[in-house]
Amino acid sequence: MPQSKGPVPMEDQLCFTVYSTGMAIQRAYKPLLDALGVTYPQYLVMNVLWREDGRTVGDIADELALEPSTMTPLLKRLETAGLVRRARNPANERQVVITLTDAGRALRERAGCLGEALIDASGQTGPELGVLNTQLKSLRDAVYDSLASRKPTHG
Repeated sequence: MPQSKGPVPMEDQLCFTVYSTGMAIQRAYKPLLDALGVTYPQYLVMNVLWREDGRTVGDIADELALEPSTMTPLLKRLETAGLVRRARNPANERQVVITLTDAGRALRERAGCLGEALIDASGQTGPELGVLNTQLKSLRDAVYDSLASRKPTHG
């Protein structure tokens, strides 16, 4: 009788390697984020707004691959910290638009050191990390494309 192989050891699973690498990077960033007064998810939201201010909650959630309901408490904390403002979209009352405050815009200058922290912690060069980032984005996009093609169509 053939013997069952069982699950692949975690250290050999790409999904675990990607997950644990993300956790390691967040730990490397944590002292810097603590000094800025934001969490990693809050930092991600701020990054989205630094690139394009005045985004809806749904737009930000889509860009960060988060559920909109996850965003509400995170955004409330950013608003309490004085970094963003939340307001209903006058053209569509169902939408909430998030805009940076002056303090939120000023935080961008102080946050510039995070990329350098990853280079220092990893011992890799910027170009090496850039190649890895490109490969991981390609993998992510291929998986999302595959998932989208499996959605049933209604017609």
